[in-house]
Amino acid sequence: MDVIILAGGLGSRLRSVVHDRPKCMALVAGRPFLWYVLRNLMRFKVDRVVLSVGYLREYIFEWVEENRASFPFPIDFAVEERPLGTGGGIRFALQKVKSDDAVVLNGDTFFDVDLDGFFCRHCSQKSLVTVALKSMHSFDRYGSVSVNAATSRIICFNEKKFCREGLINGGIYAIRKESAFWDNKPESFSFETEVLQKQCGDAGDVSGFEFTDYFIDIGIPEDYRLANLHFVEYSDFDTLLLDRDGVINQLRKNDYVKTWDEFVFIPGILSLLASWAKSFKHIFIVTNQRGVGKGVMTESALLQIHKRMCEEIAGHGGRVDKIYYCTSLSGADPRRKPGTGMFDDILRDFPDVRRESCLMLGDSESDMQFAANCSISGALV
Repeated sequence: MDVIILAGGLGSRLRSVVHDRPKCMALVAGRPFLWYVLRNLMRFKVDRVVLSVGYLREYIFEWVEENRASFPFPIDFAVEERPLGTGGGIRFALQKVKSDDAVVLNGDTFFDVDLDGFFCRHCSQKSLVTVALKSMHSFDRYGSVSVNAATSRIICFNEKKFCREGLINGGIYAIRKESAFWDNKPESFSFETEVLQKQCGDAGDVSGFEFTDYFIDIGIPEDYRLANLHFVEYSDFDTLLLDRDGVINQLRKNDYVKTWDEFVFIPGILSLLASWAKSFKHIFIVTNQRGVGKGVMTESALLQIHKRMCEEIAGHGGRVDKIYYCTSLSGADPRRKPGTGMFDDILRDFPDVRRESCLMLGDSESDMQFAANCSISGALV
């Protein structure tokens, strides 16, 4: 099974948070998103990978050369000198493919499909194109897909509109290399419009199979930040640093969390902490608490909040190894983020902690500057 990864997109919708690199190289939980896509391919019988690249491709070249040894399959490149669209890009990349059929993935999408099973179904169906479909609820960002349940043929691809329940194109294809639908196409064209839509229908040759596995498209900032949370436990770091307000508990607008009654866990964080407790050797909270410094609450009240917080986290199967906090109002205080003082305390208290194994999760640019100042990885959530 040869796999093509489309990694040449401009990433226009993600520019507000990722502007200096291709989308597939956007840092997610401290690693390039492409790292997770390639790492996931190691689960399957992949013979080789072809990266279809264009925009800022030098960034991808350099990273792949540094990391080739991490993957068991050879990685080749199909280089677009000018934008070819999804259709032109796939057709061009297929020239690098040695097998009769290939699997195609989007470099900015993660769909945790069993690719071995998907490829086998494609081959047994003898379709020109097979699409992995994702079941979704209450969506309007994607167009829906209609399928003949008896034949698995895709009947049509519907326009984007609110849909309470339906199937979407999950962005994973198995494609016959030698097919007439590549003929008489311009150099640049859309695979979705010029191939999928024109080849589908009961008499067409496009099949679709539904999968319920995890799916995320990092093409917009909201889902990019969600990916930073989901991929934390797969990131190969062993020490996790967490900001508190805005990461563990909800922020109080123009106020501080002064009592336990005002402390509200962010939905889902307790289950994530339980999962991270199994994946990380150390979990620390690193937080500025100016409310104490301003005199709107006492340090005793802060410690009581932290005690109750840790008890609740432990009650859900999670853990926090230690909490580091700074109440100073002075930006010159080295312990106040983005100063490195609290991280220096961690290194002193836990000599086995290594900078290269640390990941900082925060909700502000100050948290990311703190990570940079400490020479550790950071992820904005």
